[in-house]
Formats: sequence, C-alpha cells, structure tokens
Amino acid sequence: MCGIWAVFGSDENVSVQCNAVHRITHRGPDAFRIENINHLQNACLGFHRLAIVDDVRGMQPMRLYTHPYIWLVYNGEIYNHKLLDKEFDLSLSTDVDGEPMIHLYHSHGAEFMAKHLDGVFAFCILDVVNRKVILGRDTYGVRPLFRFQTEQGFLAVCSEAKGLFGLSHSMSDDEVKMEPFPPGHVEIYDLDSQGRAFLKERVCFNKPGQFPMYKTLVSSYSADIKKNVATLLEAAVDKRLMAERRIGCLLSGGLDSSLVAALLVKLAKKRGLGYPLQTFAIGMEGATDLVAARKVAKHLGTEHHEVLMTPEEGLEAIDDVIYHLETYDITTIRASVGMYLLSKYIKQKTNTTVILSGEGSDELAQGYIYFHKAPSAEDADKETHRLLNDLYMYDVLRGDRTTSAWGLEIRVPFLDHQFTSYYLSLKPELRQPIDGIEKHLLRSAFDEAELLPNEILWRPKEAFSDGISSVKRSWFEMIQDYCKEQINDSTLSEAASLYPHNPPKSKEALYYRQVFEKHYPHKSHWIPYFWMPRWSTAEDPSARTLKHYKQ
Repeated sequence: MCGIWAVFGSDENVSVQCNAVHRITHRGPDAFRIENINHLQNACLGFHRLAIVDDVRGMQPMRLYTHPYIWLVYNGEIYNHKLLDKEFDLSLSTDVDGEPMIHLYHSHGAEFMAKHLDGVFAFCILDVVNRKVILGRDTYGVRPLFRFQTEQGFLAVCSEAKGLFGLSHSMSDDEVKMEPFPPGHVEIYDLDSQGRAFLKERVCFNKPGQFPMYKTLVSSYSADIKKNVATLLEAAVDKRLMAERRIGCLLSGGLDSSLVAALLVKLAKKRGLGYPLQTFAIGMEGATDLVAARKVAKHLGTEHHEVLMTPEEGLEAIDDVIYHLETYDITTIRASVGMYLLSKYIKQKTNTTVILSGEGSDELAQGYIYFHKAPSAEDADKETHRLLNDLYMYDVLRGDRTTSAWGLEIRVPFLDHQFTSYYLSLKPELRQPIDGIEKHLLRSAFDEAELLPNEILWRPKEAFSDGISSVKRSWFEMIQDYCKEQINDSTLSEAASLYPHNPPKSKEALYYRQVFEKHYPHKSHWIPYFWMPRWSTAEDPSARTLKHYKQ
C-alpha cells in the first residue's frame, strides 16, 4: 500500500502545491520523495512508500538507466513480474514488482502493458520524450486513484481525493470535478509545449469476466468445476504471499475470511514462512463473529488476536472513518468502523503489515442474502456484474481505506483476475444460491478439503457490520439511536432540498452526509447511489432486517 500524487501543466507554484501530497502520508509511512521534473518545470511527482518488496531499490518515482526518459509512480502489486521477465526477456535490474511496467510500456505501449499485468495497481507514467502522461487502474479498482483536469490543461492525480484539494487557484474546490479513475481503464494524455496535459485517448483494457491476456500460473482447467474453483482460489492466495514483511489475515469467522485464512495457513506451512501466522477479529460483547473466529483460529492453530470494542469507541471513530473513506454510503460506513479500529490495533500492537481479507466474494459468488430472492439465475448474474463493476465505490473502498489509514496493505484473493474470470464463465445456475444456501458452489468446492469445520464452511451469511455486534442489539441500531440525538426532525425534513443528489432519508444518513460535507463539500457525486439489497422492500441495508436472515 503506497500513495501516489502528480500534477502536470500547473500555472501555480508547484513547490507550494506539493504540500498537498502530505495528506496521504498514512498510505506510505516508511519513506517519502517528491520530484520536480527537469524537463517540465510545471510538473511534479510525489510518492509515500510502504516498503513491502525490494526495500533497497523500490523507492519511487522509478526510473531505469535503460529508459531514463520514463518516470513511474504506482501503488500496487504485480504478481507476475517474474513471469513477464521470462516471457518478454525484460532483463530486470531490480526485484521491484513494478519494473516490468516500464519495459512493457517502452516496447509495446500502454494498453498492451496494462493487459499483461496480473495484480492490483494504480499508476502514473510520465514519458518526457514522447510528451505523454499515462494513467491506469486495475480491473476492480482494488487500488484507488482520483484525478481532475481543467480545460486549461492542468492535470492532477492522487491515490485519494483529499490530496487534490486546494491545487487549482483559478477554480474553487467546489467547481473542480474530482472523480475516481474508472477501473480497468488506461488514459493517455498529450503534453503541449508548456507541459499542459490534454486527454487524447481512454481505453477499457479489461472488465469483470474478461479472461487475462497474460500467461497464468494455472495453465489449464479440468472437467471438475469444483476442483478448478478450489485450485484457482488457492493459487490466488499463494501469489499474494509476495512480501518481505509479515503477513496476517483478517478473520471474522465467516466463510470468506475463514477460507482465505485456512489457505494462507496451508501455504505458509508449505513455504516455511518462518513465523506464526496472526489472525485478527473484532467485535463487541456477545458478537457472533468473535465466537466463530475463535473456532476457526483454534482449528487452524493461528496466533489469534481478539479485539473487544465498545459502542462508544465505534461511535467516536465515525468522523475519522468518513474522512478516510471519502464516502457517505450508509452500509460502507457501518462496516468500516470495526475494520478501522482493528487496523489500528494491528498497526500499534503487532508487526504484521500485509493483511489478507475476504472482500469481493459476496459480489462474485452471490453471497448477499438478498440473492435468495433473485427472480432468475440470469437476473442474479446481471446483479453480480453490476456489483463487481461498482465494487470500487463500496466494499473495495472500505478495505483499502480502513487499512491504509494505519499504514497496512490489504490483499484480496477473491478478486484475483484469473479466479474471477473463471468463476464468471460458469453457468449462472451454478453460481446462484442452491437449497437455500448462498455461495453453495464455493462452499462445496472445499467440502472435502478438511480445511475448515463444517459449521464454519456452511455458516450462513452474516454481514461484517452486523457480525461485530450481538443478535440482541445490532450495531446499526446503536448508531441509529446515537444519530437520533444528533439530528432533529426539522433538520431531516429539509435534507432533500439541501442535498438533492442521494437525499438522506434517515437521521443516520443525514448525520453521515453532514460529516462528509464538512470534509468534502459538494462532492456527493463520488457515489451514484446508496448500497441497498435488491428484490426486497427493506428500507435499511442491514441483512438482519431481511426475512431470510430472521428465518
């Protein structure tokens, strides 16, 4: 997890603008560098580093003696960097996983390069000879990227939107349209004689379900679908062990995090990592997740850390959580509080830096309870693709921001490119809930692997924002009670006219919106809608309000 920042075509004092890069210091606490580009006096690249691979030569902006005119800043992990070296005879000079990006861009261009990267990434390349800037982001937007461009040719880029505020003196922050960079895309900008940037081309190089262009670790599939699912998920976990820092795992006790933890333990023993694997769970007194996570950790033999949070701690953290998330979505905020406090514990109490987690499984494998109400397998398939396309604004955003806020790096095997493309290629009927059990295919793929106890492998879905509290009194009910004290009825009645885009309909939603607007005024367009279950009359996103959960 790192933080990247760049400006091009600035008509302001670049040395003053560079101060904005320090708003993302949390993403890279190990080192910092900022470079004014000699050939372009009005351009600057900034980088905050979290050192995971090649501690000596991994600093950015990155340049190579063989291609000194290409500058690279990126945030991410390229898991196939060694395979790319063999396939294209790149003659890599470092162990930095991002180095192939420079070689492939030089020899084959931006789109070809992006299509051949197996990993998660957000990058900015400056080509001073050809006077181009290239931006790109991975298929699911696992690594974040924001940017804005003015008609006058000023382009600004940052891992988080907070690093872009106050950069353009000719326009107020209210007027500047900062936007998340679209996942699976590459943008190419031309630089004019004054170094101003103008968009030339935007290309979608990959989308959910599209098979990868690069050579994969699993080269062929068997006739046994369940075997393929298990093999591909294990390979996804295996490649995410690429690190020179200690690796651990978030563990809620649900299917997704438990499977990842079990595979991590299996592979760690095979590789001989040399340290006990740590698992981490958080919850309040009586939390269902704590009980389940304890069973899994005992079964796997991990060094388990259990963090007990109070409602007061959770409520107090909401303001900071919204600042880091850069969203006002209700269910995202609810689920982020526990993850944010757990990440704080990991940073302050342990030396684990790389964290594996189960994000992406519910969207890919139809794990949400409301999928039981899908009218047809085809409708469920369409919903799966919609969720995956928008994932970068919701669960993926939660995973990135709550961990990066404390200088940790999250890795999400369920969003592995090869695994997702194979899973989505299967018939919709195989991927929908079967016999009243969501994620039936995923569960059955590991039914005979003896990785987990059956009571965990077949445990019904429990949303993280619900599982951190007891069944008797849910976390969302505690928040709602608190918000009733913060917001009066008359203020809520005016909310729709004050906030016409995604108008708040509850005191909780209005409270979140007020905090968001305090930090990011007039940026509500960053999310198109509130996350809500489909095919349901529920007025709240919590799964505990759905009939199937109560049954």
